[in-house]
Amino acid sequence: METTPAIQDYLGAIYDLTGGDKPVIGARLARHMHVSAPSITEALRRMQREGYVRLAGKKEIRLTTKGKGIAETMARRHRLLERWLTDVLGLDWSRAHEEAHRLEHALSPVVEERLAEQLGMPSTCPHGNPIPGMPAPEAHNPIPLSLAQAGQELTVERITEEAEADRQLLNFLWESGVRPGARLAIKEVAPYAGTITVLLDGRSVTMGLVASGKIWVYDPKEPVGTRRHAAREKHGVLEKPAPRAKPALRTTPAPRPRSEKARAAGR
Repeated sequence: METTPAIQDYLGAIYDLTGGDKPVIGARLARHMHVSAPSITEALRRMQREGYVRLAGKKEIRLTTKGKGIAETMARRHRLLERWLTDVLGLDWSRAHEEAHRLEHALSPVVEERLAEQLGMPSTCPHGNPIPGMPAPEAHNPIPLSLAQAGQELTVERITEEAEADRQLLNFLWESGVRPGARLAIKEVAPYAGTITVLLDGRSVTMGLVASGKIWVYDPKEPVGTRRHAAREKHGVLEKPAPRAKPALRTTPAPRPRSEKARAAGR
């Protein structure tokens, strides 16, 4: 059964949101896609019926293997197109995101593969999000910028797809120079005001904590490729840390043989 562009959009949106630090529920999906709650409810019923999604505890939306396959295809096409539109055609972030969304449904597998080859098999889109099926980008231990502390020096890893859906935020980040690879010095975190201020190339950039939660950063001093020992959820698949090795079994040493004198005394 072929999926409609609308269902592809829903599956792609669910996939994108699972890249954040919050569970994907109907209300969050509705905000991200700018659609009504009843529309989300109806779409979820249909996607459940057709085997693309399932609902876990607390109404969390998870992709099935079938749904994830379609979602990864759409994410791959979208992010390859964004890379082409920015790197080759020179569009800015915001326009590239919108144009990629228009083109992704019409892209054939043949053109998709050719595009990937022409772009040099890129690991990420211009916003730093991994492209499914491409070589994996360098592994870090990222956190949302909203959790950073004053005095830290961090590097931007990626701007989430949730941020990409907000055109004003995307324009602000582009104009401020907050892009993957940018070095940020955390100047002030002000929960009472709901803001965070960073230094970037000698300039102060202030943004809301909610917006900063859609920017993922990492400590460049941490060894590359290390992982924190915590279970992580990625696109509906729970990744648990490796189990600890069981302690070696203790063995009781065999009794020492008794001497002939001791055996005689025991008779």
